[in-house]
Amino acid sequence: MGGSGTGEYLAPPDTGAEAEEAGRKTMAKSDNSSGRGRRYDDAAARIDPQELHSGTDALEMVRSVHGSRFDESIDLVVRLGVDPRKTEELVRGTVSLPSGTGKDVRVAVFAQGEAATAASEAGADHVGADDLAAEVEGGMLDFDVAIATPDMMPTVGKLGRSLGPRGLMPNPKSGTVTDDVAKAVAEFKGGKVEFRTDKFGNVHLPIGRVSFEVPALAANMKAAVEELERLRPASTKGRYFKKVAISSTMGPSVRIDPLQVID
Repeated sequence: MGGSGTGEYLAPPDTGAEAEEAGRKTMAKSDNSSGRGRRYDDAAARIDPQELHSGTDALEMVRSVHGSRFDESIDLVVRLGVDPRKTEELVRGTVSLPSGTGKDVRVAVFAQGEAATAASEAGADHVGADDLAAEVEGGMLDFDVAIATPDMMPTVGKLGRSLGPRGLMPNPKSGTVTDDVAKAVAEFKGGKVEFRTDKFGNVHLPIGRVSFEVPALAANMKAAVEELERLRPASTKGRYFKKVAISSTMGPSVRIDPLQVID
């Protein structure tokens, strides 16, 4: 049998209507250059991937090229000028988004006694002590944020293999290890998000949904950027915000001028 030179089998030529149909399908596949779907490619064709925009213009562009049938999340990605291999340059924290996230945040609380009662009354989705830890160890990870009282951390610490890789391990710096679990539940349910640099020095943050008006998204982005600036490690040199971009869940990225994130 003949081959394409890449190991791909080539069928014998079609004739007549079969050939016309095969040609149409081939052209359709060729036009779908990204492999992500026609909607994505149509949106990407309207955006110059190298052009830098102001924060407001970028938000308007992301919303204008939105083409899916669901309310996509809009995410902010910032490449920071830090060395993530250095502990002192790890950027981690939380920020309360004034316009909320538009997402129903699921919260698990490791607590017992009065703290457990307070967490339940505050609207936590999962509350427990050893019983909740056993569920998590068994594979239950149906939550977006994990909160724990200090006295529960010896138990929660044993769940590192389950919580750690997903960024769910409670941490005092992010406000997820606290005696005031009711306040923490309310904050995360109300739009507080946690972030940390990945191994490349990037920070990923949800800042709302495409259904949000631009001023609401801009307010969230402003809060996120200001908090990142506040957490700038003293040891960093040179430009801190190296690259900034936003995108919707199913859409292409739009780059932002690091000097014009906040108009």
